Amino acid sequence: MIELEAWNCPTCNRTVSTPYCPTCGERLLHARELTLRGLVDQLVRAVIKIDGRLIRSVRCLVSRPGFLTVAYLQGRRKPYVGPVPLFLIANVLFFATESMTGGKIFTTPLNSHLHTQPWSTFAASLVSHRLETMHTTLDRYAPIFDRAVALHARSLIIFMALSFSLVPWIAFQRNSRPFVVHALFSLHLYAFMLLLFCLTDAIPPIEGWLGGAGFASETLDHVLAIALLAACAVYLYVATGAVYGASGVIRVLKVVALTVVAASLVLGYRFMLLVITLYTA
Repeated sequence: MIELEAWNCPTCNRTVSTPYCPTCGERLLHARELTLRGLVDQLVRAVIKIDGRLIRSVRCLVSRPGFLTVAYLQGRRKPYVGPVPLFLIANVLFFATESMTGGKIFTTPLNSHLHTQPWSTFAASLVSHRLETMHTTLDRYAPIFDRAVALHARSLIIFMALSFSLVPWIAFQRNSRPFVVHALFSLHLYAFMLLLFCLTDAIPPIEGWLGGAGFASETLDHVLAIALLAACAVYLYVATGAVYGASGVIRVLKVVALTVVAASLVLGYRFMLLVITLYTA
């Protein structure tokens, strides 16, 4: 250890002669830290450190599927943002993008539930019964629902990601991995998907500025949906090899199944939001 002039630790009140207190870890306070310039230096270092880890994590998430999961399990956690914070950051970025572009992947308005979703007929029955119970009209209730569904979409989305954990747990039971491995795998997958959703939310407005129909274009909607499925399948193919050591034809079949379930959970989450919001708003 580096020997310094003895100083008194303000936290545990003992005299030490090293840069850090061996008892509590407190650091020797330098006069520069009590100046405005010192505060600015701390802010810059903190931002650079956070941004560096975040950029590195996002780059690995997109270009090296499964790498972050393996790195976390191996204990290499300092260079990267943890799976839960990374998922939450992707979540914030996604909903910020939806707010700016007008996307409605999860903040689906009541009108869309009633007319454009696979469950629209069933939704109409639920909504009609709910309106009768509340003694109100659709015109009055729709704005209330739309505000509430946006709040629920942000706060409950992690449950969609974690529910996917059961799928790789079933698909790769022979690997005898702890369940937490599948949970980490799922969080990274859905963080990746949320970043993809950011991109797909940004494309329709650009297409609209160029003279297209934007979000109203069914053709563009179908193209983006296919592109999302393809990107998800590629991610899963690479990630299952990295995390589970999957290979061969069985790997392809499992990836197809995982992709279908991941896409189905997106629709299932949207329907769940309808039910939860309908009976709580």
